[in-house]
Amino acid sequence: MQEKENIVLTSMKDAGKPVRPGEVAEITGLPKDEVSKIIKTLKKEGKVMSPKRCFWAPTEE
Repeated sequence: MQEKENIVLTSMKDAGKPVRPGEVAEITGLPKDEVSKIIKTLKKEGKVMSPKRCFWAPTEE
């Protein structure tokens, strides 16, 4: 896993609730567009899910 993917996933786990890409961007300091791309990659890998529209949460592993 790339470093930025790990940062995004960790920040989502630490939030303890479903978050929007903008919230993750604020927490991590990464650009929102980059966070959205990383979330898309994590979704393909099955590491995050969307419990409701526009919100993302880590899958239980």
